[in-house]
Parts: sequence; structure tokens; C-alpha cells
Amino acid sequence: MNEQIPVSSALDEETARAEVYGLLAALFYAPPTPALMAQLRVAVTEAPAAGGFLEEPWRGVVAAARGITDEAVANEFDALFGGVGKPEVYLFGSHYLSGFLNEKPLVALRNDLAALGLSRDGDMSETEDHFAYLCEVMRYLIAGDEVEVANLTQQQKFFVTHMQPWGQAMCDTLTAHPKARFYAALAAFTHAFLGVETQGFDMLA
Repeated sequence: MNEQIPVSSALDEETARAEVYGLLAALFYAPPTPALMAQLRVAVTEAPAAGGFLEEPWRGVVAAARGITDEAVANEFDALFGGVGKPEVYLFGSHYLSGFLNEKPLVALRNDLAALGLSRDGDMSETEDHFAYLCEVMRYLIAGDEVEVANLTQQQKFFVTHMQPWGQAMCDTLTAHPKARFYAALAAFTHAFLGVETQGFDMLA
């Protein structure tokens, strides 16, 4: 997972979008490493991607990182998303789209990934409808070198089909959870970012 911190709103917009997706993938896939938390604590608080709408929620993420220890954020991740059996908060699209894991939405996702020439890394324990995996796919569709796959048309199709229908609902669940501190701030930023992405893709329709 890409742990690059977006450092300036002056970055090229597409580069900034790819870096935000990479950062979200890293933060939602596993407890953040001490190195990543250290970067977040010193990150500039300008909007990390084009659009001032993101600036305030991004400040919230940086403030939350500064107000929590590495151990506490790792414990928070495990409390929210880990454990044996049912997690406190699901990060899988199938749960939000069908009410169950490993259902038809996952099958449809795998078919679309295959059409893009993508497949799950054998080392990844989670299914492909995990939010972090979808963020990583979006990062590739923005920043990848194969223009027949990594292009705006494919980004729009993938986002509208596999992220837009449930991503913000997941963020709302996480923001409201009593055990969420750092991840509540991250969810607020993610919700805002997905909203900006939705508006951008709507303009292409």
C-alpha cells in the first residue's frame, strides 16, 4: 500500500488524487505504521487535493494524528475492524450492498477487475471488496502507465459501480462509532473526498 502523504494543494490534481487514494488504502488496510503516523503529524494542513472543501476535514485528520499515540491508533484499528467474528465496522462493499459478505457484488467486482487485467495479490487476506483494495485500484486507474486501462473513463466506471454506492455510508457508520477517534476523523475526510470525486465524475456524465 502506498503511504505517500499528499503535501500540497499545488500538486498536479491527478497526482494528488492518486496519492489520496494510496493513503486511504494504507490507513484502512492495516494499523498505520509509526513512520506513517509521524508523517501525518507533521503534514501541512492545506487541502491535500484540489478543492478547498477538503481542507477542514484534512486538518481534522492531522489534528487527530497529533492527538493519539502509535499504540492507541493500532488498538483503535483492531477494536473497530479486527477481532474474531463480526467486526465493529465492516470495510467490505458486499456488506453494505447486500447485507452479507462474499455475495453478488463481490462476484461483479471480480468480473470487472478481470476485465481490467487486475487480480488480488495472493498475500492479501481480505476479499477484493475491501475498501482499501478499491482505493488501491482507483490509485492504479489514475496513475498507472497503461493508458488503455488507466484512464478517466475507467476511473468513472469503477468508482460509480463499486465505491460510490456504499463508501459514504461506511464513513457515516465509522464517524458515529463511539470507539472511533482517529478513524472518525479519517472517515470524515474520506466522506468529503468521495463527495468531491462523485461531483467530478457527475460532470463527465
